Amino acid sequence: MQAFVWLKRIRHCRGFGIQSPTDYSFVRDVVNEQRPYYAYSEVGLTDDWLRSKLGRLYLRLANYVQPNVIADLAGYSDYLSAGCRKAALTKSLSNDFGNVPALVVVPDGDVSPALLSHCGDKTMLVVEDISKHRRQWQTVVQWPAATVTFDLYYCGIATFNPQRAKQHYIVNF
Repeated sequence: MQAFVWLKRIRHCRGFGIQSPTDYSFVRDVVNEQRPYYAYSEVGLTDDWLRSKLGRLYLRLANYVQPNVIADLAGYSDYLSAGCRKAALTKSLSNDFGNVPALVVVPDGDVSPALLSHCGDKTMLVVEDISKHRRQWQTVVQWPAATVTFDLYYCGIATFNPQRAKQHYIVNF
């Protein structure tokens, strides 16, 4: 299955076709980073390949965003806290993330309009398992405030910067 997904998305490898320098850099230096990070040897030593792959991505995202708040509903707190040690880790969505840098990870396409309305300019939203929950992921992609979205097959990433033009990318991850 893993090889089939990779072959199906081969034309979207390593940022190919992304015209925005910012988005291209994000895909090359964060999403598809191949070099080892400082915390890889500390976390996820017994995880299966998919949990390890996603966990390492979330570690890199936390390191990239440097959020004040991390809302982890998917159970990756060990990876997320290793990526940004200064962030306050929460397992609920009771906060409004509009005013502070925030990273929100939700499992199983569990996206609602209430969650999306809490996401502000400095929020990065990660939605897991978008391949099985296409309708929920399309809700995020079509949400007016979601400006740049990345479809990584195993998860989706959305940013909410109103100064950016709306763009959707498919990435071979």
